Amino acid sequence: MPLGLIALAIGAFGIGLTEFVIMGLLPEVAHDFGVTEAAAGWLISGYALSVVVGALALTAATTRLPRKPVLIGLLIVFLLGNALTAIAPDYGLALLGRVLAALTHGAFFGIGSVLAASLVPAAKKAGAIAIMFTGLTAANVLGVPFGTFLGQQLGWRATFWAIVAIGALALLGIVLLVPATHDASPARLRDELGAFRSGQVWFSLSVTILAYGGMFGAFTYIAYTLTEVSGFAPTAVPWLLVLFGAGLFLGNALGGRAADRSIDRTLLVVIGGLLVVLVVFALVAANGPAAAVALFLMGGFGFGTVPGLQARIMGYASSAPTLASGANIGAFNVGNALGAWAGGVGISAGLGYTSPIWIGAGLAALALVVTAVAAATARRSTRPTSGTIAASHPAEAH
Repeated sequence: MPLGLIALAIGAFGIGLTEFVIMGLLPEVAHDFGVTEAAAGWLISGYALSVVVGALALTAATTRLPRKPVLIGLLIVFLLGNALTAIAPDYGLALLGRVLAALTHGAFFGIGSVLAASLVPAAKKAGAIAIMFTGLTAANVLGVPFGTFLGQQLGWRATFWAIVAIGALALLGIVLLVPATHDASPARLRDELGAFRSGQVWFSLSVTILAYGGMFGAFTYIAYTLTEVSGFAPTAVPWLLVLFGAGLFLGNALGGRAADRSIDRTLLVVIGGLLVVLVVFALVAANGPAAAVALFLMGGFGFGTVPGLQARIMGYASSAPTLASGANIGAFNVGNALGAWAGGVGISAGLGYTSPIWIGAGLAALALVVTAVAAATARRSTRPTSGTIAASHPAEAH
C-alpha cells in the first residue's frame, strides 16, 4: 500500500473530526460565547453549507494546478481556520474559522480521491479511495468520542488545538509521502465542466444525494429514537454512536473491495441492504438490543456506498474527474441536509421518532431505483476494454 494513502487518510481524519466533534461540544461553546444553542448551531449548519460551496468553487478554481500542491494549500487553510476557531475571542470569529476550515473540506476529499486513485493500479482504485475515507470513519469511531472527552476535560478549545496538530501531521505526511510524479496533467476548467454532459455523472450525483440522505435522514435524530423509543439512557447514546461508527468503518472497507470488482453491482446490493435495514430498524426500534444491531448495520450499509459512489463518478468523468469528484462530495452534504430536513418534517408532523427512519427508507428506495436505471443504461452502452475506473464506463467491469 502506498504510504501516501496513509497521509491522505490522516488528513481525512482531521477534517472529519472538525465536522463532527462540534456536535458533542455545542453546549460548552454556546456557554463560552454567551449565545443560545440555536445560534451556536450555525457552527454546524454554516460548516455544512460552506462544504458545498468549497467543493465546487475551490475545486473549479484549482483545476489547472498540480494536485499535490493544491492539497498542501488546502491543509494550510484548514490549519488556519481551526486555529482561528481555537483562539477566537467571540462567536463571529469562531464561525469565520469554521467557514474557512469547511471551504477546504469538499475540495480536499474531491481532489484527494483523484490523487489516491492515481497511486494504485486501475483495478484497485475504489479500494484506494476507501483507504482515504477510512480516516473519515475513524474520526467518527475514535476521534469524536475522544475529542468530546478532551473538550469536556480541558475546554473545547483544546479539541481544536488537537485538530490543528492532526492537520499539521497530515500536511507533513503529504509533503513527504505523496509523490508529485503521480500528478496528472492539469485539466482545463472547460474540460472539467464538460464531464457534466454525461448523463451517468448526473445519475451518480442523484444516487449519492438519495442514498446518503436515506442514512442521514435516520441518523440525524437517532438520539431521540434511541432514548424515546428504544428505551436507552442518554448516557448510553455516545457508546451506541461508537457502534454506529464501527459499522461505518467496516462498511467503507468492504464496500471499497467489492466496488473494485463491480461498482454498479456493489451499489445495488449495498443500497438494497440499506433499504432493508432501515425498514427493519423502524419495525424493531422499540427493542433495545435489536435497535443496537440495526444501528450498526445502518452504518455499515450506509457508508458501504461511499467508495463505489466516489469511484463511479470519477470513472464516468475519467477525462477530467476532479470537479466531478468535488461535486460528489458536495452531493454527500446535500444528501445530509435533505435527510435531516425530511426527518424533521416527519417529527414536526407528529409521526413520532421512528418517522425519520421510515423517511430514510423511502429515500433509500428512490436511490435503489435510480441506481438500477443507471446500471441498465450503462449496460446498453459500449463495454470498456479494461479497468474499472480508467474505463469510460466503470460500472461494466465485472
